[in-house]
Amino acid sequence: QVQLVESGGGLVQTGGSLRLSCAASGRTFASYAMAWFRQAPGKEREFVAGIRWNGSSQLYGDSVKGRFTISRDNGKNTVYLQMNNLRPEDTAVYYCAARDGYSPYASPENYDYWGQGTQVTVSS
Repeated sequence: QVQLVESGGGLVQTGGSLRLSCAASGRTFASYAMAWFRQAPGKEREFVAGIRWNGSSQLYGDSVKGRFTISRDNGKNTVYLQMNNLRPEDTAVYYCAARDGYSPYASPENYDYWGQGTQVTVSS
């Protein structure tokens, strides 16, 4: 069992930055692929970024490539999402997800555990 708690969301102006954190419980964190998804009102949940169990490779959604960076610290049981050059269309609830496997996937159906989400709002 893995419990995920996101933090770091908030209100930021266009062009600004935020860093989201996701703290995981459980001793097996290092064996999970991790990912960030987001969901805006009236829209489907969208893949943002994923990272392999050991941090050796990352996967990004097309809309955030070059602006967002996912990383993890297995010693701290934490995954991060650094978001730069934020745009109003990045406004959404951001969710952390864990997959019992080594590699991340873009489809939310592949993930076993989810956090409660943190709101990110980008003003124009």
